[in-house]
Amino acid sequence: MKFTKATNYALHTMMYIALVPAGKVIGVKPLADMLQVSPTYLSKILTRLVKAGIIVSTPGVHGGYKLSKSGKEVSFLDVIHAVEGTASLFQCEFEHGEASPLCLIQQEMNEAEKKMEDHLQSKKISDFSEKLGDSMKDLVLREAK
Repeated sequence: MKFTKATNYALHTMMYIALVPAGKVIGVKPLADMLQVSPTYLSKILTRLVKAGIIVSTPGVHGGYKLSKSGKEVSFLDVIHAVEGTASLFQCEFEHGEASPLCLIQQEMNEAEKKMEDHLQSKKISDFSEKLGDSMKDLVLREAK
């Protein structure tokens, strides 16, 4: 299984946003600099996270992004669904007749996907942002406004 680069950037960005102190925001430019990615590309990812209700956008010169709820409430799966959508990873393309309403392969793939989703749901953004090194934490705090 493979996720897009957008998911990689979204998960890393969320770790940084989770470090932003209450009442402050962080802009797209510093986030893009931390990830070494184009601010335009990152803005598109952040828009998806805003639409999913995971982060909040504050417009204006001193605008930026912050979590919409605690990082302890935001799972990896929430972020992945915001970026990649919720479609199943595997779709059986064969008709198996009336005796088998579901493809046996599809059933097995669904079970595996459910286990993966349960695991990703249990992993919270704050669990990982708290493990970031002091230099990264200091950088985020300096950039928060």
